[in-house]
Amino acid sequence: MNKTFLTIRETAKTGILSEYTLRLMQKQGKIPCIMCGNKCMVNYPLLLEQLNTESKKAVISNV
Repeated sequence: MNKTFLTIRETAKTGILSEYTLRLMQKQGKIPCIMCGNKCMVNYPLLLEQLNTESKKAVISNV
């Protein structure tokens, strides 16, 4: 994946999260993105980093 910014639909096609989940997270301000007009552009590398960090916290808190 060479592009840094992807649309929500393109991000969903990577298989990381569903389009519905990404749109909910975007409305809640929980994903790294910028708005270009009406289009939400997700910073994909930052999203992956954020998800990795959250999953590490979940594992540590369950130990």
